[in-house]
Amino acid sequence: MSRGGSDKTDESLKRTNLMNFRSLLVSSMLLRVFLIIYGEWQDTHMEVRYTDIDYFVFSDAASLMASGESPYKRTTYRYSPLLALLLVPNTIIHRSWGKFIFSASDLLVGLFIREILKLRKVPEKVCTVSVMVWLLNPFTFTIGTRGNCEPIVCAMILWIIISLMKGNLSQAAFWYGLVVHFRVYPIIYALPIILVLDSKLFRSGHKPPLEDWNTSNTEKKTVHFSILAVFKSLFSRERIMFGLISGGVFLACNAVSFYFYGHEFLHEALLYHLTRTDPRHNFSIYFYHIYLHYERPFSAVEKLISFLPQFTVQLALVFCFSQDLLFCMFLQTVAFVAFNKVITAQYFVWFYCRLPLILPWSRMKLKWEGLLCIILWIGAQTHWLLWGYMLEFKGVNVFLQLWMASLVFLAANTFVLVKITQRHRFSPLFRQYVSSDRKNVKKLD
Repeated sequence: MSRGGSDKTDESLKRTNLMNFRSLLVSSMLLRVFLIIYGEWQDTHMEVRYTDIDYFVFSDAASLMASGESPYKRTTYRYSPLLALLLVPNTIIHRSWGKFIFSASDLLVGLFIREILKLRKVPEKVCTVSVMVWLLNPFTFTIGTRGNCEPIVCAMILWIIISLMKGNLSQAAFWYGLVVHFRVYPIIYALPIILVLDSKLFRSGHKPPLEDWNTSNTEKKTVHFSILAVFKSLFSRERIMFGLISGGVFLACNAVSFYFYGHEFLHEALLYHLTRTDPRHNFSIYFYHIYLHYERPFSAVEKLISFLPQFTVQLALVFCFSQDLLFCMFLQTVAFVAFNKVITAQYFVWFYCRLPLILPWSRMKLKWEGLLCIILWIGAQTHWLLWGYMLEFKGVNVFLQLWMASLVFLAANTFVLVKITQRHRFSPLFRQYVSSDRKNVKKLD
């Protein structure tokens, strides 16, 4: 075949692949529009509402803001004022405005997943399957259409990753400061991001060399640290720049919020999440202890003990896997949720958006190991929900059984996490600069 004919074939294949992805995106969009419309009907005609209770909290807070009052006058509103501001059109245009914003962010996550995988030269078929894991997941396409704001956070975090992969350090830092203000939990990604901003891997203003999907790097590289070398590289230009910009944006957002809403904002949006103790039943292994002792204040030692497992696991994961940034962030998120003092179903979306980013590097086969992990995780969750149903809807005292179900769920999470780690093909996000890279490094426009 002639060279011209080969080029035409490649171009035709690219167009076909793009059309397939666009078809997936359009069908996903139509599904979400249908669910939002259906949700309006169900809320009006059925006893059990489709809309998440949190959406009514967001909407009430937005209505208060629109009338010039503090959104924190709405009890249980414990988010950034930016969320209420974003939903002000709920009171002006339509009450479903926020659902469309959240669902659009949901679709944006799908786009960003594809962009990240394409940057690492993952084949189109694998890209599409990975994106489908997010876009066609029943949990993820209902979370936004029911009115949960988590897709916005997911989209922001993926955009930070894309910015880093393209060498846009200042942009990544800006969005990181903003997302930590918007939702506190992404603070856990600060350490692995700082660690990958090594001058041997990343240089501000230049597009860093990325490890491709087909790079045969099956073994995790052992990194030897010397105290002197660590201190010398700790205050590199890139790390200082990222810290100053992200910290500056975070503090600026908080300062403006504090100026308008004072200590209400400080307590509800920030401090509450550090000291939160929820006596209501949830997936956490700590809920039963909190329920039994809720009427008395918890000591500093008790609060420290509850944070220790979470903190220890986070540090271990970061120092073992920070080079493989996407995988490290996935592990961190799953572990953070599993060991948290409060766990609700909406937290699962935090790591669902990272799962498609690691699937191309997994050696786990769907049959039978993959199915075992899926069945075990869903089974442990269903087992917990059955006891939760007995408690909440039947009024049966099954607190002890529910706590034991939480232990089983933690064990299932740990087992699945270990299996995923064992079957993962370690692949650092960035390649080290070599002499040829220094001479021919691609500078950003």
